[in-house]
Amino acid sequence: MQALFILVPLVLVVLLNLPFKQAYRKTAFYAAVFTAVFQMVLSLTSGFLLWKNITDLFSFNFIANLGVDFFSLVVLFTIGLISLISIAVCRSSYDKDKFNFFNLILIVMMGMNGVVLTRDIFSLYVFLEITAVTSFILIAMDKGIEAFEGAFKYLVLSALATIFILSAIAFTFNAVHSLSYTDISSYLKGLGGHFPPQIIAALVLFITGLSIKAGVVPFHGWLPDAYMSSPSAVSILLAGIVTKVAGVYTIMRFAGDIMNNITIVSNILMAFGALSIVIGALAAIGQKDFKRILAYSSISQIGYIILATGAGTPLAFAGALLHFFNHATFKSLLFVNSAAVEYSTGTRDIDKLGGLAGKMPVTGVTSIIGFLSTMGMPPMAGFWSKLIIIIAVWTSGNYTYSVIALLASILTLAYFLILQRKVFFGKLAEGLRNVKEAGALMSFSAILLALITVAAGLAFPFIIYYLQAHGLLKLVIS
Repeated sequence: MQALFILVPLVLVVLLNLPFKQAYRKTAFYAAVFTAVFQMVLSLTSGFLLWKNITDLFSFNFIANLGVDFFSLVVLFTIGLISLISIAVCRSSYDKDKFNFFNLILIVMMGMNGVVLTRDIFSLYVFLEITAVTSFILIAMDKGIEAFEGAFKYLVLSALATIFILSAIAFTFNAVHSLSYTDISSYLKGLGGHFPPQIIAALVLFITGLSIKAGVVPFHGWLPDAYMSSPSAVSILLAGIVTKVAGVYTIMRFAGDIMNNITIVSNILMAFGALSIVIGALAAIGQKDFKRILAYSSISQIGYIILATGAGTPLAFAGALLHFFNHATFKSLLFVNSAAVEYSTGTRDIDKLGGLAGKMPVTGVTSIIGFLSTMGMPPMAGFWSKLIIIIAVWTSGNYTYSVIALLASILTLAYFLILQRKVFFGKLAEGLRNVKEAGALMSFSAILLALITVAAGLAFPFIIYYLQAHGLLKLVIS
């Protein structure tokens, strides 16, 4: 069954580009929507089957050594959700050729699904490259100077990450004679903490390459420009899911399944996570571009996930997974708000905006929900994931990092209060008297993501109580 996550978008891309493709151009939007919705339904169905221990449907291996678990199903569902939002925003706001975008989003979904499902590091590399190359094209779709600059920076640093990852694969294969996650994990366990030089080199190269893909400090230089210069629909896709799958998910999977929480690796990840939290938040405070503020905010929020992954405890991993999903939803919501503001006003410069809450009530209200969740205010979903991460880091004995994660919320509060006041509050800026909501699809996207953010936050205590009452809490925290 897991092969369908790769085969469905692949088959639809082929069908849409057969000869006489003009006949298929009008169906491309519906094909993309179908793929995203199908993926969400298939993820939920697969999760139910796994919960009922019906595993025979997951034994079919095709294309690569594929595997599925609850972690990967959460990520696959999130890919479908954010892709659907990106498709809707593209339909509503992008004035150029949408056919190419719908083709590319099917390809990038296939690449991300492969990253999530594969269980050997060479297949992982192949799917990472599919995702990266498609992302370059998506960033440069507007064909403007800023778009090409953002795509070029991403291309150069991603190419460097590819060199690191391929070199790490070569070192690993030379030592282990296998590229399977399971075989590599068993080999590392057998070393008892005494690693030969080539394994040390492989670990360093893997961490560096994946950190570049994730946009973690100090490898974040490409991320703000890529997010800012992309079309709005692409920014949502990049910030909402692409960066997290290509970098953050792979770091989480490697740390848990392959590196077995090796002490030096955990320490490096926690240091990178803390740096990202603080530097991303500080950089966001000084920005004037709506999307650039959100880009630096993404760096900061990704830092929480990396910090929890480095802590390495079951509770920390649960918090990281929860924040992975929460960040995908609330950050995509905020990028939808940014797209709506830019579409309606023609600018993202927050100094030229103001008083939009009265003219754009849906955007104004949903932006508050997104901001509150980002800051970790109860009862929003972001509160619970941040709380779990801070508690998990504290209980793992890393008190300094826990305090840093807690105090950084003040910085988050600072830059979002500035943004909210300058964009949505105060006196209506000159020339914005005739501004109105951006459109039905964009409003639908914002409302859907806001409802998910609120519902996930309100339902979380009841979910924990249900799992605990039925003896299933272990499934969540181990």
